[in-house]
Amino acid sequence: MTMEEMRIETETNSMVSMTLYAVMYPVFNELVCMFVHAERENPGLTQDIIMKILEKKNVQINYTESLLRMAADDVEEFLVDRPEQEFQDLNDKARALKNILSKIPDEINDRVRFLQTIKDIASAIKELLDTVNNVFKKYQYQNRRALEHQKKEFVKYSKSFSDTLKTYFKDGKAINVFISANRLIHQTNLILQTFKTVI
Repeated sequence: MTMEEMRIETETNSMVSMTLYAVMYPVFNELVCMFVHAERENPGLTQDIIMKILEKKNVQINYTESLLRMAADDVEEFLVDRPEQEFQDLNDKARALKNILSKIPDEINDRVRFLQTIKDIASAIKELLDTVNNVFKKYQYQNRRALEHQKKEFVKYSKSFSDTLKTYFKDGKAINVFISANRLIHQTNLILQTFKTVI
């Protein structure tokens, strides 16, 4: 390949990349913003759209289980972007809890491993609540009521998750555990989102 051919190939590759960054990134960002706004106005809309697409394409998946498996991924909207260690700890503890919960589908059929996972979840819940309390002690907020309310909701869904586990060991219905775990992950995200909006 001559120098001129290499130059042309490099320029062509640069143009292709420009299309991604100059055209597609803004389009995707705008699309995500539209979905976020639509979901806030109509909670569950995104799920309805996904379910209709899967139904139309005749794709057979366990949506609740799949959603749980993907829940460990960080979502920027839910990360507290303050540099102080307490806030970074808050992100880390929330991430750890979501990560453990997302492993439930892989662990639930192995009783010994699942019992260990349950212990790990209980520890992760306690650590997250301890971290929330540490942030409460160190920082003052104008909208402390919103944070207190979200903390109470998190505790409520944690207890509900515990009750669901007790029922699971009687009836063996894993889907209820997946649903409850997804709800707890949602509450974890809401704690982060609430901190993010009031600080």
